Amino acid sequence: MSGGPVVSAVDVVKGRVARGPRFVALGDSLTEGVGDPVGDGWRGWAALLADGLSDADVEFTNLAVSGAQTRDVLEKQQPVALALRPDVVSVVVGVNDTLRCTFDIHAVAARLDRVYAAFSEQGALLLTACLPDPGTMLGLPGALSRPLARRQRSVNTVVHALSERYGAVHLHAAEGEWTTERTMWSADRLHPGERGHRQLAARFHALLAERGRATGPAPSPEPEFPVPTRARSLWWLATAGTGWVVRRCTDLLPQLLALAADETRHQVRGTSARLDLRTAHAVSTALAALSVAEQRPEAA
Repeated sequence: MSGGPVVSAVDVVKGRVARGPRFVALGDSLTEGVGDPVGDGWRGWAALLADGLSDADVEFTNLAVSGAQTRDVLEKQQPVALALRPDVVSVVVGVNDTLRCTFDIHAVAARLDRVYAAFSEQGALLLTACLPDPGTMLGLPGALSRPLARRQRSVNTVVHALSERYGAVHLHAAEGEWTTERTMWSADRLHPGERGHRQLAARFHALLAERGRATGPAPSPEPEFPVPTRARSLWWLATAGTGWVVRRCTDLLPQLLALAADETRHQVRGTSARLDLRTAHAVSTALAALSVAEQRPEAA
């Protein structure tokens, strides 16, 4: 039995009981909270943000799952989230798509458009973010990192465009000092540590406060727990962390090596700009296809 105050049905009907916003988080390991351990699980930026959305109790549900791609968000997480009828919903996903040999920016754009549209039609406030590319974060050699960077930039461009279309609260997290400040990141260099998760939460809170949608206290930027020792970080990386990277990159490796060889050939010939133009064209056609679909009249 709850020890909270007793609330009568009359109070609820007359609106005398303030209900905090219902916040649902969708996405992958970043939103799941990997890198910010609490007890036997993860906390992460979304949970930290939830505490500051309102002075009233916030109903927070985290549906994010490590390894999720845009297809998983659309097909598995979105139906559950829609049934919860959130007031605020975060959709931060796409990095895992770039780490797959099946990467297709047209498919990524179409899925994100459907997800954003569904929540916008339901009246939820949408939170989105663009993210750093994994090749740079892992410190891969240029020939390996540049193809991944192009993929992530293309995802970020799509997220930018769709965020504007649907009036989302968009966080620019792909660049800036935080990406190179070592204390912000966990041992695997792909996920923020507690300090990094807190910065994401604080930056989202500031954007929401500007819109009058965050009325609770801003998340503290200072870590609550001691920074893991170097030995502990290396042990995690050698066990769980390395396995995490391998599981998500295994099917990409043969294609990535081919992309690196193509990168090297273009660099030797001085035609690297063609690869950038090719990527830009793919993004443009993907967004144009969404615009055409939106304007197309429905069949009678």
